[in-house]
Amino acid sequence: MSDAVSDSIVVEADPDMVMDVIADFEAYPEWQDEIKEVEVLARDNDGWGTEVRYVVDAKIFSMTYVLAYTYDDDAMHWTLVEGDQVRKIDGTYRLEEQGDGTTLVIYDLEVVPAISLPKMVRRQAAKRIVDSALKGMKRRVESKT
Repeated sequence: MSDAVSDSIVVEADPDMVMDVIADFEAYPEWQDEIKEVEVLARDNDGWGTEVRYVVDAKIFSMTYVLAYTYDDDAMHWTLVEGDQVRKIDGTYRLEEQGDGTTLVIYDLEVVPAISLPKMVRRQAAKRIVDSALKGMKRRVESKT
């Protein structure tokens, strides 16, 4: 069984508005409680963040990591560049326009911590991250409509 988790949520907004929120890395601390600090280290020619450093309070410990981002028309993908408490953080936000002014947002995430934890604990932590991020993102996007 993989440590990857996936969940989804329907947001009352179009995919462009959702992408604007999930790509606004500097605002993450405003809608994701665990994220304490964000710094965009590199941007592409369109201004989209391509390398981002995070400081996160993971309850048990704090950690710092850098993620590399790539973008498709309907998705944002990331992979771990470096991290002090984590070996892998790979994920994707996929956006599916529903044709009624809403967007289905699918969040896939795989996290491997640097410390040894039981598989069940790792999966529960990843599920908590995904659930919290989706709910926070939904509130953020819908507050802007």
